[in-house]
Amino acid sequence: MKRRQFLQGTAAAALFAPTLAREAMAQSASPTALKMAPQANLTSLDPIWTTATVTNNHAYYVFDTLYGGDLDLKPQPQMAEGHEISADGKVWKIRLREGLVFHDGQPVRPADCIESLKRWGQRDPYGQLLLKAVEAWSAPDERTMEIKLTRPFPMMLDCLAKADNAPFIMPERLAKTDATKQVTEMVGSGPYKFVASEYVSGSRVVYEKNEAYKPRAEPPSRNAGGKVAHFKRIEWPILPDPATAASALAKGEIDWWERPLADLQPLLAKSPDITREVIDKNGRGSIMRLNHLQPPFNNPKVRAAVRMAVNQEDYMRASQGDDTSVWQVCRNLWWRGTPYYTGELEDLMPQSLDKAKVALKESGYNGEKVVIINPTDFPDIGPLGDVTYELLKSLGMNVEFAASDWGTVIQRRNSREPVEKGGWSIFHTTGAAVGWGNPALSNLVRGPGEKGWFGWWTNARAEELAEEWLYAPDQAKQKQIAVTLGRLALEECATIPLGQFVIKTAYRKSLTGMLPGSAPYPWGLKRV
Repeated sequence: MKRRQFLQGTAAAALFAPTLAREAMAQSASPTALKMAPQANLTSLDPIWTTATVTNNHAYYVFDTLYGGDLDLKPQPQMAEGHEISADGKVWKIRLREGLVFHDGQPVRPADCIESLKRWGQRDPYGQLLLKAVEAWSAPDERTMEIKLTRPFPMMLDCLAKADNAPFIMPERLAKTDATKQVTEMVGSGPYKFVASEYVSGSRVVYEKNEAYKPRAEPPSRNAGGKVAHFKRIEWPILPDPATAASALAKGEIDWWERPLADLQPLLAKSPDITREVIDKNGRGSIMRLNHLQPPFNNPKVRAAVRMAVNQEDYMRASQGDDTSVWQVCRNLWWRGTPYYTGELEDLMPQSLDKAKVALKESGYNGEKVVIINPTDFPDIGPLGDVTYELLKSLGMNVEFAASDWGTVIQRRNSREPVEKGGWSIFHTTGAAVGWGNPALSNLVRGPGEKGWFGWWTNARAEELAEEWLYAPDQAKQKQIAVTLGRLALEECATIPLGQFVIKTAYRKSLTGMLPGSAPYPWGLKRV
C-alpha cells in the first residue's frame, strides 16, 4: 500500500469518529491550557546556535527582541521605548522600556542587549554586516544602549527587527557563551517561561505564562505589538507520525497542528471542527544545501551538474502532494512574491538529466562518495532527500543515504569533517520566503566561507555585493545589485532552490486570535 493511501486510511478512521472526538474534547479542552503539535522535535534550544525553524519558534515564547517587524514588515519598537540618532548617523541611542525583567527576576540591562547582539551577529548574515560597521558599544545609563558606528548603517531598524533567526535578547551571562556552543539554560524576558523540569526531547515541551511580562499597548502584528498571553500553560506534544497527529487533532486531544502533512489536508478539510488557514501568505522555499568544503562539491563543476538536473516539480509533488494550488516552481534564489524576484533562471536550471550527465562527465568527478543526511520525522523535508538520492543515482554518482531524526541532522550538519569521519555532503531544509528576501537577510546567497551558514560557500564578490546593496543610494540600485547577487549565487550553487509552497496550518475552531506571519505565534490566542 502506498504511503498516502495508508496515511489517509488511518487518519480517516479518527476524523470520522464523532463520539470519541466529543469525549476527548471534553477531557482535554481548557480555557487556560493549549496543546500544539510542532513541526518537528525540539532538540536544540539555542536560537543563535542553530537556524532550525522549530528552535526559532520556541525562542519567540521565551525571548523578546528590541524591535519587531509588523505584518507590513515595518520595524516597530518592542523591548525598546524608542531611539535617537546623531546628526551624522553614526551614533544610535536605544532606550529600553521601563520594567523589563528576565524570568530569573533580574532586570533587563543595556549590557544584556549588547552582549546578545554581539553573539547573534557572529552567526547571522545581517548581524555580520552590522558588526562590521560597529566601532564601540556602551551603556550611558541603566536603560540606554549606545551603538557607535564607523559609518551610518541605514537599515539599523530592519536589522534589529529581523523576524527569522531574530536577535533575541538573553541575560549577559548567557549571551557571553561562545556562539559556536549551545546555550541550554533558557532564561528570557518573553511572554512565556520554558519549563525545564518537564522538557523531554522527543516527547514534550512545556511553557508557562510569564506573569511579570508587560505587553505593549499596541495590537499584535506579526512579531511586533502587544504580546498578550491568554493561556497559562502551553504544551508541545511531539507527534512525528502524521496519522497520529491528525487523529489527536480530530479528537480534540490537541488544539493545533502546526504543519499538517499535505496528503492529509483533504481529510482535515472534511471535519466541521477544524479550521485550516494559510498564516504565512508569502510561503516557504525548499532548498538543497551542498558542502563546499569537501569533495565532491568543492568542485563547482560537479555542483553545477546537480543544479542542471534538478526538476522542482518532482520535489514539490514528493513533499507537498499533487495539489498545485499550494506549491509552485521557483528557479531563483529570490522567491516569488519577494522584491527581487525577476523571473525564472531557466538557463541555469534547465531541468535536464541529459545535460547534467554530460556536465558531470566533464567535471572530473571521480566517484567520490556523496552522503545525504536526511530526517525521517519531518514530512516537509524528508521527501526532498528521497528525490535527491534517486536523482544523483541516475546521474551515476556514488550516493549514501544517512537517515535519522531531524535533531541528528541539525547536529551533524555542523561537522566540517570528510564524510569518512562523520561529515556530510547534502542536506535539505525549508525557510520563510520573506526571511530569505534580501542580501542582508539571506544565508542562501552569502559567501563568507567558514564564518557563514552550513555548506560554507566562499565568494568574496558575493560579500562585496551584499555590502554594496546595504549602502546603495536608492531602491533601483539595490534591486540591480540583488539580482546580480542572486544569479551569482545560483551559478556557483551556493544553494539550489527546489520550489516554493504554502502551509495550511490546522486548529480547532474553538481557538481564536490566530496571527498571520512566518511563525506560529502564541500571543493573542484564546479559546472560546
